Amino acid sequence: MEAAAPGEASVQDEAVDKSNFKECNQIAFYRRQKLLCPGKSLYRALLDSVTLSDENVKFQIIHEENKVLLQVEIYEIEGSIFRIKINEAAPLRARYEVPDVLIKEPTTQRLSVSQKEAGILVLTNVNKDYTLQVTANPFQVELHSKGETVLSTNSNGLLYFEHLQPPPSDRKSTAENEEAASDSSKEKQEDLGLWQEKFGSFLDFKAHGPSSVGVDFSLHGFDHVYGIPQHAESLLLKNTSDGDAYRLYNLDIFGHKIHDKIGIYGSVPLLLAHKPNRTSGIFWLNSSETLVDINTKAVAEIFVSGRISWVSIFDPLMNKSLIEKNSALLRFPLKHIQSGSAADTAKQRAVPLTDVRWMSESGIIDVFLLMGPTAFDIFKQFAQLTGTQALPPLFSLGYHQCRWNYEDEQDVKAVDAGFDEHDIPYDVIWLDIEHTDGKRYFTWDKKKFQNPKRMQELLRKKKRKLVVIVDPHIKADPMYALYSQGKDKGYFVKDRNGQDFEGICWPDFTNPEVRKWYADQFAFKTYKGSTNILFVWNDMNEPSVFKGAELTMQKDAVHYNNWEHRELHNLYGFYQQMATAEGLIKRSSGKERPFVLTRSFFAGSQKYGAVWTGDNTAEWGYLKISIPMLLTISLAGISFCGADVGGFIGDPEPELLVRWYQAGAYQPFFRGHSNMESKRREPWLFGEKNTQIIREAIRERYVLLPYLYTLFYRAHTVAEPVMRPLWVEFPGKLETFGVENEYMLGNALLVHPVTDKEAKAVSVLLPGSEEIWYDFRTFIRVENPGTLNIPVTLDNIPVFQRGGTVIPLKTAAGKSTEWMIDVSYELRVALSTEARAIGELYLDDGHSFQYLHKKQFLYRKFTFHKNILSSSCMGESGQYHTTCVVERVIFLGVGQQPTFVSVCSKVTTMLKQGLTFAEKSLNSSRKTDVPYVNGKEKEVVFTYDTKTSVLTLENLALSIDADWKICVK
Repeated sequence: MEAAAPGEASVQDEAVDKSNFKECNQIAFYRRQKLLCPGKSLYRALLDSVTLSDENVKFQIIHEENKVLLQVEIYEIEGSIFRIKINEAAPLRARYEVPDVLIKEPTTQRLSVSQKEAGILVLTNVNKDYTLQVTANPFQVELHSKGETVLSTNSNGLLYFEHLQPPPSDRKSTAENEEAASDSSKEKQEDLGLWQEKFGSFLDFKAHGPSSVGVDFSLHGFDHVYGIPQHAESLLLKNTSDGDAYRLYNLDIFGHKIHDKIGIYGSVPLLLAHKPNRTSGIFWLNSSETLVDINTKAVAEIFVSGRISWVSIFDPLMNKSLIEKNSALLRFPLKHIQSGSAADTAKQRAVPLTDVRWMSESGIIDVFLLMGPTAFDIFKQFAQLTGTQALPPLFSLGYHQCRWNYEDEQDVKAVDAGFDEHDIPYDVIWLDIEHTDGKRYFTWDKKKFQNPKRMQELLRKKKRKLVVIVDPHIKADPMYALYSQGKDKGYFVKDRNGQDFEGICWPDFTNPEVRKWYADQFAFKTYKGSTNILFVWNDMNEPSVFKGAELTMQKDAVHYNNWEHRELHNLYGFYQQMATAEGLIKRSSGKERPFVLTRSFFAGSQKYGAVWTGDNTAEWGYLKISIPMLLTISLAGISFCGADVGGFIGDPEPELLVRWYQAGAYQPFFRGHSNMESKRREPWLFGEKNTQIIREAIRERYVLLPYLYTLFYRAHTVAEPVMRPLWVEFPGKLETFGVENEYMLGNALLVHPVTDKEAKAVSVLLPGSEEIWYDFRTFIRVENPGTLNIPVTLDNIPVFQRGGTVIPLKTAAGKSTEWMIDVSYELRVALSTEARAIGELYLDDGHSFQYLHKKQFLYRKFTFHKNILSSSCMGESGQYHTTCVVERVIFLGVGQQPTFVSVCSKVTTMLKQGLTFAEKSLNSSRKTDVPYVNGKEKEVVFTYDTKTSVLTLENLALSIDADWKICVK
């Protein structure tokens, strides 16, 4: 966030005024699409046009009134994904298809025709576990799995496709027709916004006319849907009413309201639907402004002669589960209905159905149907298309201290020293726009930051990093090299008349050449005063244009290849982060991982770094809503996400700040940030008691880093979200489906932040009657899982470890992550009802790509079974040398005191010293890598707490990269 230039309206003044932003009914293409009501579709499939290839099945559909032909392409993609593309068969000009978001062209599998008769085409996939039934009249596609209808397309007849037309002035018509139609036609066109659209004082000229697309999907048996960030809304998506759709349109709304469906900083058009036995997903690949209507209802599912049909029996505008609300009805057994003859006997039952209607301003229909069937399958399928979360450098998982603005080098030095003085760990200090020379990015204020390299060297000696802001807009100053280069090369976005977009200039990141030029600006020789501990923050990249309609870029601005901004608006920030990440990689000759935080994002942004929830406010409601916001972003593939601790706007009371630190410590991205209008709020400014609690929260974060880093490796390799809703881990537990005030961190920790003022107790759901849960700090076992009323004090928040898991920790927190490299490990082994546990540890150098290019990493598996805890390789061929050891193991839930505990290490001959590895691992960190046979057993001293059933082993010194076993007898 930054101040407006002189003469401009300030975003602080404007953005809180909601009249600056459109309501749904003020959006012309939404009004046009809503004129089409549910009913029989006007589209008919021409099944005689069907062609099959190894890649896809193609056929045409025709609109019965305007006779325009559309081409439908259906693909099966490896991994239970189906793709449907609909475009004009013969468009007047090419329509925009989103580039660069898919990591590659998906690998397809051949569909076969299993039935083609009487207006029905049935396609079967390679594994014969899915069929797609195409009905010709009206056009509809149903997706079946094992006899069950999972999803249907256009079942409500809402397929909408505005074909491109020549401008009205180019059309031939008689004078009489023109005269007769002129008045009413003009009025109608203005109301529908066909060729131009007015909002306030802004006029959007549509050079190519109306080009909106949309279609509906019905999700059968589902009444819980999630996703489509970003909104300051609940985790469970709500039913929408007319004029109240979920909006996907990246906007800078300073002080945005909570519980509002307006689009804010980012957009990921991915929706997930879940029921106890299946999770499905819809990925709508369209980067223009998009609105989503949702309607969950109960329908009567009627079986007649082997065929299924549905009749609506409830259509409640509800936000509660239909299964909860109508449980008696939905569990009602099948009824038999006699209708004429025995052969016509019908059965019916009530089931939930969710209709989802997607409406986009432009582009084509390009939709991926992700068939799961589990949530983890959905995550992999989406990552298969758009990529996984980039593996962050380890420092970026530490605590970040930010403010708009730290004033000068002395201020930075003082804040850095303050953390050491108060013994609070932190890794990164951030500089907002005031560090630059008059808001010229890639420069430094010559008075306030006279020697930025010296400042960074002081931070480097402390093993810390610096992040600076680099917004996309470029100050129009002929003496500013970045501006003059961009101007000369024609690298800026143009207005509709071909001139550089008015005011400050905006690089056209959609142009690969511009992205390369921008990436080159991060080279050390170009970015004077930068060093390799400087990383980047991309803000204001929605793009945020204070003088634009809705404080963003005019939709009729023109980009690379003459595409209007309306086509690709939601991609602008995605492309800036891409260019920035590439620049940081390039400056290190491809050796070092980048860190780039972006405010604006799209599907696939996870490949380039982290995101945050934007300009939140220092109020309890914003702390509370941050949890479902982060869970929703995580479900959409972006694991590295966080909210500004304390709230960006305003001054948090001490209790709120403490509670926000406690929550942030257990969330993926952990940064304290505040507005220039806010009072200073470094962690030690709120009294000794609060300083102590915040210190402890941050230390807990640092001790937890081995587990957190391992979770990020899982996100990077298998697309598992780091922070996840309870229902993802407990997919069959109905009570978890709407929970948004607590979450799982990985599969092992349940976190319940305290989000109410002066709370004395919180209601915590510990799912699963077959599960065991342990208090993460006291190790006390929870005897009766379920919904519990748990007393709380200001000192901490409820965190529980799940039985059956092993969590790797550090035994102490350091001043920063780099200070902790040689700190020993602790394993927290929480036993399940079967007295088992399993966990992992991933380890590498924390900063380079050597883990990828040279397999320099360790990936260890810890298993407790039959009273033996074993450490083994996860099966990947990584190698990484570390002197670190496992010093302590704590077992939770050990039923009785052991009589004997021993450790046995796999022997590795120490060729030079002639010692066994068992001896070495217990007494030293040195080793070789030559395996031998047999092991050497050694007794271990232990303590056992009979009250808590906790077994503790200390002073173990077991090598982290060796195989070993601990036997408990």
